Amino acid sequence: MKVFLVAAALLIVGFDTTAYASHSWGNYHWARTANPFTLKLGDNVSPAWDAHLDAASIDWSNSLILDTVIAQGATNPKNCRAVNGRVEVCSNKYGNNGWLGIASIWINGSHITQGTVKLNDTYFNTAKYNTPAWRQLVTCQEIGHTIGLDHQDEIFANTNLGTCMDYTNAPAGGVVSGFDYGLSNESPNAHDYEQLTTVYTHLDSLTTLLSRTFSSGAAKATDAIDTSNSAEWGKAIRTSSDGRNSLYERNVSNGHKIFTFVIWAN
Repeated sequence: MKVFLVAAALLIVGFDTTAYASHSWGNYHWARTANPFTLKLGDNVSPAWDAHLDAASIDWSNSLILDTVIAQGATNPKNCRAVNGRVEVCSNKYGNNGWLGIASIWINGSHITQGTVKLNDTYFNTAKYNTPAWRQLVTCQEIGHTIGLDHQDEIFANTNLGTCMDYTNAPAGGVVSGFDYGLSNESPNAHDYEQLTTVYTHLDSLTTLLSRTFSSGAAKATDAIDTSNSAEWGKAIRTSSDGRNSLYERNVSNGHKIFTFVIWAN
């Protein structure tokens, strides 16, 4: 049951020093012919992640326009290949490559056609990150990217906004190293739901939520790209407040692109 009331959002384009007033990811969205729509999240995670994937799915389904459902995984977690019409969520030891999690979306024009979330157990098996709060924030944020949301804030050492779409050094909130981070950043907040309503207000004449085989050579080429390998992310197009690249764009051809968001380990 949808329980959140949506208020009017201030549509101010650009980056504010504290938060995104409008934090859609460009104009990228899943094409669909009706609201609310259902998005499948393929479960390719280990048991340590199951509760966090379930919680994130429930949280994002509190949106007025979106329901996410957990489906049987359709890929090998190590490769985590994308599947048309859905998001594959994977966990594996992806190596000491610096990133906690990445979210990638495949784009045709302005429409999302498929997505992946990769959760790096190389870091989540360490004491610092093997906590419920860190696991929940990263799971929630990466799924948020695959439905068209950007970050609300990209500063780590300020007060939490109470949303998983906010960078932080303390996902559980509270006082850490003498600084009060405030709210937990483990779930979406009201502004995330408002933004989704704005992004998905219009309807499309087609849907990208169905599994299908594309004849386009460009579309096929994107399936062979391994987003676990940073060399295949393309060009860095954004840097976060810690000076590291946080968003990459790879042009394939004929309007096909891949965008990859990165959460780096500290």
